[in-house]
Amino acid sequence: MTDNDVAGLQRRLAEFAAARDWQPYHTPKNLAAALSVEAAELLEIFQWLTPEQAERVMEEPDSAHRVADEVADVLAYLLQFCEVLGVDPLAVLAAKIDRNEVRFPARRRGGGGEEGDSTKDRHSSE
Repeated sequence: MTDNDVAGLQRRLAEFAAARDWQPYHTPKNLAAALSVEAAELLEIFQWLTPEQAERVMEEPDSAHRVADEVADVLAYLLQFCEVLGVDPLAVLAAKIDRNEVRFPARRRGGGGEEGDSTKDRHSSE
């Protein structure tokens, strides 16, 4: 394993926290809260942008750097959260995609929605 695979990154994050005696604070509740805060900081970058501006956010070096930093923060807290709870993030993501492929079968392109379709059933987080 390398330092840039999921397990290697989780190990590096755990070592970083251990070297600073932060483990007592890395509870599931605290990590979930920190994850939420970092996700909100990512959202804040896009808050008042038009869809067109949001699509071009990575073209400007300052905003690209901010986005990359917030993505890293979100991922760091998510990986730490998974480590603390013993969740394999890649396995649970693969399982979720499998379930969604069954729940939301692909439709032919070019056709409209079927009668009785509901947008509430189109979100993978439900």
